[in-house]
Amino acid sequence: MSEEIVSTEEAKGLFGRIGLFYRQIISELVKVVWPTRNQLTTYTAVVLVFVGFIILVVSIFDLVLTKITFWVFG
Repeated sequence: MSEEIVSTEEAKGLFGRIGLFYRQIISELVKVVWPTRNQLTTYTAVVLVFVGFIILVVSIFDLVLTKITFWVFG
């Protein structure tokens, strides 16, 4: 069966393969469950809060290591 697929794809030519590629993209995008505006707002807020928290943790960690480094070598 894979030989049949290869032979039909080879017979199509460049523009036929490009058209097939875009038809497959559109058929896959139709299957996507897109979030509602409320879900998108919630997800964005969660990501921003999480990133802010990680920035805070890394900043504190950096500050502590900086103080230790200046205490040891300063």
